[in-house]
Amino acid sequence: MIGLGKRTAYAFKSFFSILYRGEIPDEVLQELIKPADHEALLPAPAPEPVVPPEPEMPSVDVTDRAVQLLALFQRDGRLIDFFSENIAPFSDAQVGAAARNVHESCRQVLDRYIKLEPVIDSEEGQSVTVREDFDPSTTKLIGNVTGQPPLRGVLRHHGWRATQVDMPPLPPEGTGRFVVAPAEVEIP
Repeated sequence: MIGLGKRTAYAFKSFFSILYRGEIPDEVLQELIKPADHEALLPAPAPEPVVPPEPEMPSVDVTDRAVQLLALFQRDGRLIDFFSENIAPFSDAQVGAAARNVHESCRQVLDRYIKLEPVIDSEEGQSVTVREDFDPSTTKLIGNVTGQPPLRGVLRHHGWRATQVDMPPLPPEGTGRFVVAPAEVEIP
């Protein structure tokens, strides 16, 4: 089990590594994907089904879209400024007031550009059944996971999936696609 601090550090490292280099850092992969000590106890893997090739997607670099989303959060919600600020000298009331404004503005960005829906449409805290054919990319099993699905458990977070993404067009290549927020210079 990896502690919360280490998971948080790995999340930030991975986010920025994927954002700038398009890959997960080797040290994170080595920590998360360790060779199994008991491979002999595992059943032989089932043959992988033949999957038809996916249609080609437009050649928009994922990094460009990630930076664009950060730029929208910064432009409308000042999210990067908020995260970059040292909030230690401010009172809880001041931080709360600032967070309320940033939260509302960033929520509006999500509402405008990305339509989200819960992965599991049930109330958190309710009992749910994980079916035998569940997709591990949409449902994460936590706690005392033993046995095979179907499994009964308590929904701790309903998850999110994007159902529609309507991002504004990207600027032409080479024209500041990596600029999250331009510098502002006031001329007297």
